[in-house]
Amino acid sequence: MHLMNAKRMAIGAVLALSLATGAAAHHGWSWAEGEQTELRGTIEKITMGGPHPTLDVATADDGVWLIELGNPRQTARSGFVEGSAKKGDQIIVLGNRSQKADEKRMKAVRITVADKRYDIYPERIQTN
Repeated sequence: MHLMNAKRMAIGAVLALSLATGAAAHHGWSWAEGEQTELRGTIEKITMGGPHPTLDVATADDGVWLIELGNPRQTARSGFVEGSAKKGDQIIVLGNRSQKADEKRMKAVRITVADKRYDIYPERIQTN
């Protein structure tokens, strides 16, 4: 009986660890730089689905960037919902770039579209 419980606990621990590690790898910030930068461009594509909404933003001199927002509920809490922006809108993104220099990917903490500001992660916004 004790051996069976130990096996169940071990299997449960492995499952919990694998789920937590997968979620952290996908949704965490470890892939992003600590310093925040600003990106300006034009929205090419908006995807509002899960696990988190994304924007494709074309910049004048650096090509198209993938901008990751918060999870759908958190993004909606910021006020950014379906219809808040459209393809062709100018956007300013404040966020954390990928640590990989060749990867055009950023996690947004704030976006500004048509002078309307959406604080996706207000607690993470670094002010100078």
